[in-house]
Amino acid sequence: MITLRPADTRGHAEHGWLDSHHTFSFGSWHDPDHMGIGALRVLNDDRVVGGAGFPPHSHRDMEIITYVLSGALRHKDSTGGSSVLSPGEMQVMTAGRGIAHSEMNADGVAPVHFLQIWIVPELRGATPGYQQLALDVAALKAGFSLVAAPEAEAAPFRLLQDARLSIAWPSAGQQVGSILRADRRHYLHVARGSVQLGDQLLKDGDAVLIEHETALSLTATADSELLLFDLAA
Repeated sequence: MITLRPADTRGHAEHGWLDSHHTFSFGSWHDPDHMGIGALRVLNDDRVVGGAGFPPHSHRDMEIITYVLSGALRHKDSTGGSSVLSPGEMQVMTAGRGIAHSEMNADGVAPVHFLQIWIVPELRGATPGYQQLALDVAALKAGFSLVAAPEAEAAPFRLLQDARLSIAWPSAGQQVGSILRADRRHYLHVARGSVQLGDQLLKDGDAVLIEHETALSLTATADSELLLFDLAA
């Protein structure tokens, strides 16, 4: 079963310096029908103008994934971590028992466009920390590549939850797919570009919830960036 989630049904917040679309209830936007999918609690599509950003603020007991689509994002946190995150890289921050961090546009003029994803961890009160790595671009261009998973699995990023994230960067005309477990739920989010999935054309910000399916097959109709979440049912 495949359920379409069109981009224009998401929540939207416009603050001048921040233009944000919320896949799930967030901040002042509340939709009881969209509170998350299993452990996947937040998927925000944020655009921040040059020189602006989120000043220091605190989180706890959350796995926070940051994925930049364009521009650059400067990260600082209370563990002493400091970095600039650019396209082709990803960051996973474990808030654990408590962490304060800031996320600012690293450029004074050009905007930054990024996704921020929150996953509720199984383990509470973990030691705070963050991981930042360059993604394997060749693997992403070849098809879906597992980038985040529980610690026992071979993925570049560790998650403290029975959840996985795979990413693909197909070129226009390229067919990509993935084997799925029918006893789990999968959520495909089109971060950029467009793809044909059966008789549905999915564009920027569109998504589908996939349940009771054993395979995913789609064709990119433009150069695209796709995120595929594997979640406990």
